[in-house]
Amino acid sequence: MTGRSIQTEITFRQPFRLAQLTQLLPPGTYRVMTDEELIDGLSFVAYQRVATTLQIPAIGVEGGKSQYLSVSPDELEAARLKDIDDTAPSP
Repeated sequence: MTGRSIQTEITFRQPFRLAQLTQLLPPGTYRVMTDEELIDGLSFVAYQRVATTLQIPAIGVEGGKSQYLSVSPDELEAARLKDIDDTAPSP
């Protein structure tokens, strides 16, 4: 199968937690890699996500080696939305 990788960045303004980690991750901009495979047999081009990884620590943080953590895209999106909601000014 033909595949592709998409690299994006996600910024958190507050510490956040993911289920597979015991410690909080610090605020910062993190690199997210999404691997997708081409779905064969369709009359149009479509891809299916097969893996999402988060590079830790955040971009620009010194010290230690980078690690790549397999994450749920839904959990990562929920953490991002919580960060936005928690940092929004109160009415």
